[in-house]
Amino acid sequence: MLVTDPAAFLAEISSERYPVRAAATARAAFLVSPASDRLAAESAQDNRYMDMAKVPDPARALRQHAELARRLGADVPVLTFPGDPDCPDDMFPNNVFATARGRLIVGRMRHAVRRREAERADIRGFFRDVLGYRTIDLSQRDFVAELTGALVIDRARGIGYCGLSERCDMHGARAMHEAFGLNLTFCFELAPGEYHTNVVLALLAGRAAILAPDGFRDPAVPSAITQACDGRAVALSVAQKQAFAGNAIALAPDRAWMSTAGAAALEPAQRAALQRAGFALRDVELDEIEKAGGSLRCCVAEIF
Repeated sequence: MLVTDPAAFLAEISSERYPVRAAATARAAFLVSPASDRLAAESAQDNRYMDMAKVPDPARALRQHAELARRLGADVPVLTFPGDPDCPDDMFPNNVFATARGRLIVGRMRHAVRRREAERADIRGFFRDVLGYRTIDLSQRDFVAELTGALVIDRARGIGYCGLSERCDMHGARAMHEAFGLNLTFCFELAPGEYHTNVVLALLAGRAAILAPDGFRDPAVPSAITQACDGRAVALSVAQKQAFAGNAIALAPDRAWMSTAGAAALEPAQRAALQRAGFALRDVELDEIEKAGGSLRCCVAEIF
């Protein structure tokens, strides 16, 4: 079922038809190492978090990325695929590749520079030939669906939160709902200028949310999401959102990860709220990678 009205979403989610039926966190993750010495000018057309005036330092980005992989390995096995110098955004693979119950899902990207990533034979082959996953290929379809950039998922209950923008339209939302096998998807418009839901909303192991209210066109949407989490939500300011505090992930039931800039932006009361929800907060320095308009969660493709 797809719903677009906050009141309808709350009525549906309170019906007790969506109990916990699956693991809330991934069993592994994969990353793609940064390999380009430039930013993707095409992506900057609708990603206001990018600053084309900033000159990337490829060596520093690679060191930060390697440290991210090492640190996340404390929670799950982490694989790293090599990056492509001709694909400046490929260090954000979760927009292009995602998994669900033995399926590899390949997204339909808005920009041509990112569509090249979807053609990678090595990632497709790993999931097909090594893990035995079935491929659901959306990459050539006539819509836009940038997977877990646009779609934030409560994996435990099979509930999706899909932000509509230039990076995901309603047809794409429906295709992702079916590809991930979700029970319920709440679709809503992001605020003008926002490109991905996972910058303004994180769901941590299905138990708590981090959200930026100004990132949603309708203020009733973040309110409804907060109610759906039984009030276990940390609301971010505009400055905290800009620092990527909303681009967080839980790869273990008791630990949340975000970049050092995002973590530093949080107030003590917000950190305490995450602790009460059962999450220890950990961070990794990613300021070089954040020049490209994404942060920690964008770097992580979960393997379910």
